[in-house]
Amino acid sequence: MTPIRILIVDDHAILREGVRALLAAHADFQVVGEASDGLQAIAQVEQLDPDVVLMDIAMPGLGGIEATIELKKQGRRAKVLILSQYEDREYVRRLLKAGVSGYVLKKSAGSELANAIRAVHRGGLVLDPEVARAAMSEGGPAAGATADPYETLTDREKQVLKLVAEGKSNKEVADDLGISVKTAMTHREHVMEKLGLHNRTELVRFAIRQGVIRVDP
Repeated sequence: MTPIRILIVDDHAILREGVRALLAAHADFQVVGEASDGLQAIAQVEQLDPDVVLMDIAMPGLGGIEATIELKKQGRRAKVLILSQYEDREYVRRLLKAGVSGYVLKKSAGSELANAIRAVHRGGLVLDPEVARAAMSEGGPAAGATADPYETLTDREKQVLKLVAEGKSNKEVADDLGISVKTAMTHREHVMEKLGLHNRTELVRFAIRQGVIRVDP
């Protein structure tokens, strides 16, 4: 039997090591690589062509949502399975829209993670029960409700929003995304215009409210 090739993406080395050790107990799994942020994940997927990407959400630089969007845009065949400590409804909604194949909480038992990996590899959609409840709570936008301003942004603008909200300079944004400083500045201006924001403070507040970045207590 050909093992399922897995890439582990998390900014905490100790968690990556723990997941790797857990998966090593299963003969049908092969961990082919690790990444500590979204940019590394995109590069590793291109190089290693894994079957399943275990993706964290809240990482510095390019996070799980933005990396998933980029992978789908590139047409990568890898299935993305979110492994996160958060069950936030906004995260779940945006990740499902981005095309992830599953969402499992880090506190889940090892057997649940293993079964989730196998299920998404077969083409299924897997949601942790607590995550499913979070996704269903409050339902979707009510009829006639104002559209989500975040969804007016392009995929690239969403990436720029997160990086700027994390305090990155135009040059740092450009370096992270492989674009020119001028292009980064243009994207930032478009983000501000579309969202009706006037300064970085307002942008950060918007990003926190929308679940683009998280400030842990």
